[in-house]
Amino acid sequence: MLDFAVKLTENAYKIQPQDHEGLRQHGFDDQAILQVTLIASWFNYINRVADALGVGREQ
Repeated sequence: MLDFAVKLTENAYKIQPQDHEGLRQHGFDDQAILQVTLIASWFNYINRVADALGVGREQ
């Protein structure tokens, strides 16, 4: 799952059906794969927004 989340974060366009199959082999069903994808994507989005606005940086 963590490898999938890293790949999603760094190179989402490189996600392939084999990546989903790897998760299934570790017991993840389609709903769990969707949840992992949504959560990782949401955190990526929020972090980019925060970075763009300078949130958490000393001014």
